[in-house]
Amino acid sequence: MTTHDAPVTEDLTVLTEPLKALANPVRLQVLQWLRTPEEHFPVNEVGVCVSHIQAKTGLAQSTVSAYMAALERVGLVRSTRVGKWTHYRRDEERIAQLMEQLRQNIGDIDLSRIVRS
Repeated sequence: MTTHDAPVTEDLTVLTEPLKALANPVRLQVLQWLRTPEEHFPVNEVGVCVSHIQAKTGLAQSTVSAYMAALERVGLVRSTRVGKWTHYRRDEERIAQLMEQLRQNIGDIDLSRIVRS
């Protein structure tokens, strides 16, 4: 057995599942937009309506709903239902926890040292 075939001794799904959700460029973009929602969407006190997210992405409503459900499943956003509409906002506490878990597991990353092609 080589070193990269070594079994995982710790449950890393707390890291891998959110990273999988963020591996999709549209989901990552939506999470970025929701960081400053007032710059990108009409915002109310409960968050951004899924219909506004759908309009901005240009994707089908069902696709956007599935994407938002994936982000919610891993705790990166929270939803609030108002009538027939679902509104989303980032879960800043969970995002901060994820960032700390990444730092603890892989260390600080100096992005200035990454070679750009």
